[in-house]
Amino acid sequence: TEVTEKLEEAVMIWIKQIRQVLVESEQMRREADDIGPSAELEHWKTRMSSFNSLLDEIKSSRVKKIISILQAARSKTLKQWKELDGNITIAANEAKDNVKYLYTLDKFFGPLAKASPVTMMEHIPSLMNTVCMIYCTSPYYNTSERMTSLLLKITNQMINTCKTYLCEG
Repeated sequence: TEVTEKLEEAVMIWIKQIRQVLVESEQMRREADDIGPSAELEHWKTRMSSFNSLLDEIKSSRVKKIISILQAARSKTLKQWKELDGNITIAANEAKDNVKYLYTLDKFFGPLAKASPVTMMEHIPSLMNTVCMIYCTSPYYNTSERMTSLLLKITNQMINTCKTYLCEG
């Protein structure tokens, strides 16, 4: 019983820490007004890395042993643990999926940032087709909030490219 209590205390600390990570990941991001679309890809890559590390830790043999001991002891903390484990898996899958889809836009980020306005316009139709494909096929990126954020960043990049072009000309 004493061992079980100590293990439950440890798991409760992990639960609190994991909840904090999940809460922070869901908070609104503060970004510069003129940030481009490559920042969106970087955000999801960072998030994917964080959640994958957390998943690796949760799946480690040390954690599995503790959870199996608590299962044998029929601990009540396991209900919360299983719920959080599921939430972490969902968040990791979302980040991985979003990175996969945003990488399909990566080939446009260079021309969008470095081209003249005329050359930039040549890339817009295929860029918008790719954005449309992401909206239609991504299980996580198909919300108006996510699309608005992405399109705003693409527009910011286009404006910054035009400003740079005008200032150099």
